[in-house]
Amino acid sequence: MHRAASVDPTAVVEAGAVVHSGAVLGKEVVVGSGTVIGPSVSVGHSTRIGYNVVLSNCSVGEFCTIHNGACVGQDGFGFFVDEDGQIKKKPQVLYARIGDNVEIGANTCIDRGSWRDTLIGDDTKIDNLVQIGHNVVIGKCCMICGQVGIAGSATLGDYVTLGGRVAIRDHVSIASKVRLAANSLVTKDIQKPGDYGGFPAVPINEWRRQTVNLRLFSKKHSSRR
Repeated sequence: MHRAASVDPTAVVEAGAVVHSGAVLGKEVVVGSGTVIGPSVSVGHSTRIGYNVVLSNCSVGEFCTIHNGACVGQDGFGFFVDEDGQIKKKPQVLYARIGDNVEIGANTCIDRGSWRDTLIGDDTKIDNLVQIGHNVVIGKCCMICGQVGIAGSATLGDYVTLGGRVAIRDHVSIASKVRLAANSLVTKDIQKPGDYGGFPAVPINEWRRQTVNLRLFSKKHSSRR
């Protein structure tokens, strides 16, 4: 632990963990072996951090759980092509802000912001192997299942549920109390609460009709051969 870090006497930092200068660990925080707490990162009261986690450019609220291998606060995937055809990196200089009572699954990645902070609302639960891009804002009490990918600058309201392997394109907004079936793709704003599914995502009953019609068409076409 760096001597300039502020670590509460009740916090537990296991052997092999690294706490950098300016980091703040609150009361009863637990940091697992192999974890790195970067400069100026703050971790709230009673948060538990697993093994080999990396926290940088972020703040974590109280009573959170961050499972093994998660990475929070690294640069987002932001590039542009200049006049000479060269790929240049866009500045990624803001933060990731994690609310209270949030759970982040193993090997999940949450990028820091570029033009606004990346935000995860209170009581949101995130499964393993989830990618959350830079500038994403997620409301409170959301449920995000494994292998979901949320592209940069997307906005999710409160009580949103994303089934496994849902994909959300960049700059899309999703209203509160929307539920998306597994393997769905969101390509445009969803403005009304309800259940959605499909590729691209549409209201769930419409998606079911599409699936039935496609199956009937396929059977009719195969019977003509």
